[in-house]
Amino acid sequence: MLRPVLLFSVMFSLYISSSYSQPCEKYNFAGNQIFSSCSSLPYLNSILHWNYDQSAKTVQIAYRHKGPSSSRWVAWAVNPSGQGMIGAQAIVAFKKSDGTMRAYTAPVTSYQTQLQQGALSFPVSDLTASYTRNEIIIFATLKLDNLSSTVNQVWQEGPLSGDSPAMHLNSGSNVQSFGTLNLLSGTIAGALDSKTRKKNIHGVLNAVSWGIMMPMGAIFARYLRVFPSADPAWFYLHATCQTSAYITGVAGWATGLQLGSQSPEVQYTSHRTIAIVLFCLGTLQVFALLLRPKKDHKYRFYWNIYHHSVGYSVLILSILNIFKGLDILNPGEKWKRVYVEILIGLALVAATLEVYTWYVVVKRKKSSSPQKKTQNVINGTNWHNGYGARTQIEHENCSI
Repeated sequence: MLRPVLLFSVMFSLYISSSYSQPCEKYNFAGNQIFSSCSSLPYLNSILHWNYDQSAKTVQIAYRHKGPSSSRWVAWAVNPSGQGMIGAQAIVAFKKSDGTMRAYTAPVTSYQTQLQQGALSFPVSDLTASYTRNEIIIFATLKLDNLSSTVNQVWQEGPLSGDSPAMHLNSGSNVQSFGTLNLLSGTIAGALDSKTRKKNIHGVLNAVSWGIMMPMGAIFARYLRVFPSADPAWFYLHATCQTSAYITGVAGWATGLQLGSQSPEVQYTSHRTIAIVLFCLGTLQVFALLLRPKKDHKYRFYWNIYHHSVGYSVLILSILNIFKGLDILNPGEKWKRVYVEILIGLALVAATLEVYTWYVVVKRKKSSSPQKKTQNVINGTNWHNGYGARTQIEHENCSI
C-alpha cells in the first residue's frame, strides 16, 4: 500500500515543479508574435518577454502582468540613472472606464508622481497594450543607444482613480519590484536588502517546518502503525519528523524576532500571538514524546488524549499562521497556490491511508471472529466431556 502512496507523492511533486518552473516559455501571443527570451519576475505576478538586437541597440518587449482587475494600472520601466523608482523611464497601461486600453510613457521624477504622460530619455515605438486572459500585456520597442546590455528595471502596479493612476502600496512586493536585467543572458537580479532576505528566510523556514513537516508527522503517527512491518518504525518517523519541524520552526521563529526588533513600528499582532502559542505547544509536544508512558501504564490513556489534542491544535494553528504569513509577505499568488496544492496532496494521501486503515481494521475483525467461535466450540466440548466423565464415575460409585 505504501508504493502507490509514494508514487502519488512523486508524481504530485513533479506536477508542482513543472507547473511553476518556466511558464513564460510556452506562452502563445496573439498575432503569432515570437520572443526569444523570457523570465518570470520575482514579484507582482509579472513576466517579461523580449528580443534584443545588440548591434542595433534595440529591445522589443512584452510585459505581462497576470491577474489585475479592470480598476488597476501596471507599469514596466528602465532606469538609466540607477536602481529604484526615481529616474525610471516607465511604460504605463490600464483599462479605461469605457473599456478601451490606454498605453503611454511616463518619466518618474519623484515619489509623489501621478505618472503623468511625458517623453522618455530614449525613443519608444510600437507602444500598445491589451487585456486578455485576465492579464494586461504591454508591447513596445525601446532604443537603448547609451545603455549596456545590463539594465536597471522597475515594474509596478496600483489602483486607479477614475481614469488616472493612483498611489501604489508602500509595503510588501510593491517596494521590492526592482533589480537588474541582463538582456543577453536573461539573468535577473533583485536588489534585496538584509531585512528582505531575513523575511524570505523566515517565511521559508516556517512554511517548511510548521506548514509541511507538521502535517507529514501527523500522517506518520496516525497511519503507519497500521502496517506491521512499520512497527515500531512509525513512532521514530513521527518523532523525527515532528522534532525536525520543531527545530526548524524555532529557527524561523528566531528570524521573526530579529525582524521584529529591527522594525518595532511594524506590528502583526495575530501572527505573532499564534507563533508564541505554537512555540509553547510545540515545546510541550517534544517533551511529551520523551515522557510517553508504556502501553500498559494506567496513565497512558490520559497521555494519549493530551498528546492528540495538543497535536491537532498545533496542526490547525500552523496552517492558519502560514496563510497569515503569506498575506504579510505577499510573495505572489502562485506561491499561495503551491502551498494550497501541497496541502491538497497531503490531504489526498491521508484520505487514501484512512480508507486503507478501515479496510485493515474490518479485515482483522472478520478474521478474528472465526477464531473466537472455534475457541468457544473447543471450550464447550471440553466442558461437556469433563462433565460427562464426572457423571459416569458418580453413577459407577453409586452402583458400587
